[in-house]
Amino acid sequence: MTTDVEPIKLDQFLKKAGAVQTGGEAKLFIQNGDVKVNGKTETRRGRKLVEGDRITLLGQTFVVTEDPDSEPY
Repeated sequence: MTTDVEPIKLDQFLKKAGAVQTGGEAKLFIQNGDVKVNGKTETRRGRKLVEGDRITLLGQTFVVTEDPDSEPY
């Protein structure tokens, strides 16, 4: 099944999900190795996320959803 949903960058997703308040805060967490994508440490803030990716930061896990109006959990 093909979808037209655009990928979202990791730092943008963290802001949208409410995990961080600013892009600068996201950058620091990512560069420090505090963010995991699908269980693996990710240090690239421009990493493109797709539907179903699981992002973990400070013990909270968020899942990328296709619906831009739904809350990322």
